[in-house]
Amino acid sequence: MTLEQIAGIAHEPAGKATGVVVLTHGAGGSRESPLLVKICDEWASRGWLAIRYNLPYRRRRPKGPPSGSAASDQAGIVEAIELAHTLTAGPVIAGGHSYGGRMTSMVVAEEAAKVDALTLFSYPLHPPGKPERARTEHLPRIAVPTVFTHGTADPFGSIEELRNAATLIPVATEIVEITGARHDLGSKTLDVPTLAVDAALRVLG
Repeated sequence: MTLEQIAGIAHEPAGKATGVVVLTHGAGGSRESPLLVKICDEWASRGWLAIRYNLPYRRRRPKGPPSGSAASDQAGIVEAIELAHTLTAGPVIAGGHSYGGRMTSMVVAEEAAKVDALTLFSYPLHPPGKPERARTEHLPRIAVPTVFTHGTADPFGSIEELRNAATLIPVATEIVEITGARHDLGSKTLDVPTLAVDAALRVLG
């Protein structure tokens, strides 16, 4: 498995990497998401190799949402995590924005690939306006520390809903609240990448 095969772009640290972080995008996005670029830059500045990569559905076509592609997208996440393990003897952290984070959390819940922590951005707890359609059934099977970075105005789930969901995970979790941010986690007042990386390093211990 190579970076090209997962359509990955590496952000390299100045010296020997402490570990590897692999992050992927949301349903309408790609590895070029400004949020992913900034977060990978932040990880690299802390001495980690950070890779942002495209999910299989995005490798097949440049635009549009995933369509019945969950199984192949999850297989693509397994490939990315397995590649990360070949690049380091240190910790491996995986995650992503929205759909990408949800798919990664499902891979980890099924123990299809091994990571040391999850970092999930704007986890889509439910479709906007449909809180009864919760996407939480796999959370009790997650056995690694998990960070949720979430906007307080995200229509895919409130902070209170997220707090309740996080209690389903039987290991350490942390919620990074981005005040006023919506699903894109845009904020003029808070440094989202710094806060998210700080929290991931804390749960990693």
